[in-house]
Amino acid sequence: MWNRQTTTEPQSEPSNPEVDNRRMTVPSALSSARIGASLTIKGSVTGEEDLQIDGKVEGPVTIRGRLTVGSSGQLSAGVTARELAVYGKVSGNVDARDRVEIKRDGAVIGDIQTARISIEDGAIFKGRIEIGRSVQNQATKPERSPALGVGAA
Repeated sequence: MWNRQTTTEPQSEPSNPEVDNRRMTVPSALSSARIGASLTIKGSVTGEEDLQIDGKVEGPVTIRGRLTVGSSGQLSAGVTARELAVYGKVSGNVDARDRVEIKRDGAVIGDIQTARISIEDGAIFKGRIEIGRSVQNQATKPERSPALGVGAA
């Protein structure tokens, strides 16, 4: 079923740029991006895929997937994401529609709005927490229209 050549790569030959470019265009089921520890970004970051920040970001971050702030990561601005995991430091308000996890060595200084939250022992948090239903749960719940009872006698 699987050809051994397609699952293994030669170890002794240098990488071929043509092969690498073609490989980059193939969509991945687990698409994610990473901002390395030596990188500093000043400005807004937006994206559809999961993102891990190990460097420093000064500006708002809007991610439709999971945002992870690594142990060396520093984020100074607002965050909007589906999920947020903090191992490093976040200074700014957080809006995560599904979940926020502040890990043992993580720190969040700012207000949090989410459906679920987990704060481990040793984590630092300073701000307000507003717990509400996730956007998906609200969409499935039928809304009552104020106009339904009008005119019925």
